[in-house]
Amino acid sequence: MMEMMLDCFCTSRTQVESIRPEKQSETSIHQHLVDEPTFSWVPSSPGGNEMPLCTSNVSHYELQVEIGKGFDNLTSIYLARHTPSGTLVIIKITDLEDCSEEHLEALQNEVTLSHFFRHPNITTYWTVFTAGRWLWAISPFMAYGSASQLLRTHFPEGMSETLIGNILFGAVRGLNYLHQNGCIHRSIKASHILISGDGLVCLSGLSRLYSLVNHGQRSKAVYDFPQFSTSVHPWLSPELLRQDLYGYNVKSDIYSVGITACELANGQVPFQDIHRTQMLLQKLKGFPSCPLEKNASLQAESRLKISRSGVDSGIGESVLVSSLTRTVTSDRLQTPSSKTFSPAFHSLVELCLQQDPEKRPSASTLLSHAFFRQIKEQTQDSILSLLPPAYSQWPVAVPPVSTWTEPNCILTDEDIGWEF
Repeated sequence: MMEMMLDCFCTSRTQVESIRPEKQSETSIHQHLVDEPTFSWVPSSPGGNEMPLCTSNVSHYELQVEIGKGFDNLTSIYLARHTPSGTLVIIKITDLEDCSEEHLEALQNEVTLSHFFRHPNITTYWTVFTAGRWLWAISPFMAYGSASQLLRTHFPEGMSETLIGNILFGAVRGLNYLHQNGCIHRSIKASHILISGDGLVCLSGLSRLYSLVNHGQRSKAVYDFPQFSTSVHPWLSPELLRQDLYGYNVKSDIYSVGITACELANGQVPFQDIHRTQMLLQKLKGFPSCPLEKNASLQAESRLKISRSGVDSGIGESVLVSSLTRTVTSDRLQTPSSKTFSPAFHSLVELCLQQDPEKRPSASTLLSHAFFRQIKEQTQDSILSLLPPAYSQWPVAVPPVSTWTEPNCILTDEDIGWEF
């Protein structure tokens, strides 16, 4: 049933149509994506609480602060308040007139499929509408932001094994749901893993999603290669980057899970400091050793040591998280400069980074890996004990924008906290 719905590529709540350049005009540039509804019913929030109806009236939202950029910098991401209910929300505002045809198709894909997905570990939109040339997408507020943001602000040397396990388990659960419904994510990385205030891990970044279902048939391989930003390449699998006649499939996402695991463990992604061509050659050759031991450039000795005792590295003393308005200064959570990781964690990473895609486990199989067995028995409260207190206070240093005009705030790379 899901495959049939994905194949029909339409939704009752948001009508999405194809567009070609000859159909575009100043007055109709936005009509290919959505019809403007008056109200949209909101599903359960990440915390499980029912939300009231969200309107498609821009005056019902107070933009508080810009917290990130995304979608090749075409989208501005705001923390906002839905004034009728007083609820904190995240709003993604995209200038449609600056989008290329490929960008428009990616937006169409993301908006449409997000209405079909119903899984606690997948971020979905509460409502989507247009305001002139701008596309507004309303989603739940995730108090901890992304795993990438946590690395920058609190875990610059990498996270503990227990925290990594909690985060990856939620992300792989969401990924397994996508794979079961015939979709390849194609953009798994720490900045696309969001964490709510009650510890729920959600997978975002659906704009590069690819459906294997076409005309009621499920393809075995994909040959499509969208124009990814080069910044995404370190996470992509060698077979996806290779662009050969063999194509790639859902196992490409599993490779990205392995790279993300290294990113969370080391505080930086493998290959980030080497040239794109050298990175591709290194990926095609395969890792000479596990990236948990050495970084991909092989220029420095790793901070991590193999542990045969299985003892987790743990985390240091918790401190208050700095607010989104950066009005509160806090120390970073400290992790030992030399960390040890269990054989089970090394095994998971090595399985994910197998050169041959067929030797990589499926997402379903990965969830039963020994590394995750202990995570399955833990509640969401366990991840909260490993994190600083979540951002919970409304920012007072930044006055709300009562009437939205156009995004005009430019952030530096260091300021960007959310990426979708």
